[in-house]
Amino acid sequence: MTTLFAQPYDICAKGFYFDTAEQYEKKSKNLMNDYGQLVEEFEIQFIDGEIINAKLFNALEVHQGNLGYFLDIAKEWDEDEKIKVILAVGECGYNFNLGQDDPNQFEIDIYEIDTMRELAIDFVEQGLFGEIPSNIQNYLDYDAIAYDLSMDYSQTTIDTAHYIYRME
Repeated sequence: MTTLFAQPYDICAKGFYFDTAEQYEKKSKNLMNDYGQLVEEFEIQFIDGEIINAKLFNALEVHQGNLGYFLDIAKEWDEDEKIKVILAVGECGYNFNLGQDDPNQFEIDIYEIDTMRELAIDFVEQGLFGEIPSNIQNYLDYDAIAYDLSMDYSQTTIDTAHYIYRME
């Protein structure tokens, strides 16, 4: 479950916690400040939930106008969809409109792997550099290949998983 907090911009009002868009609507609709005036604007803060949802929340810059969509996707999307959006929007600066865009619209190569060197070894083993006999693979400079890969690929950590990615 994801818990958010609505912090009023009005310093004479108290905020509230909520888990659903319905709770937010109900609590915000009648919230008054200390002078009996209706509070209309809130900063939405991520309080509790899965780390991947916190990263997604930050990448999408959730606000009171789109928090319902965020709460829906936090439940509905699988981990791969969330990671795509976190990387494309949060790391690479692409735009994403909650409620309109599809997380699969981004063409991104993602590898859950710890280091560029490991990616270089994996690429050689997969034959992405052509057919290299196994007895010659021992003489390859994987660090040099990793350095070259780092010109096109970036690294990040989401939760405890390490990812290397490249936007197409």
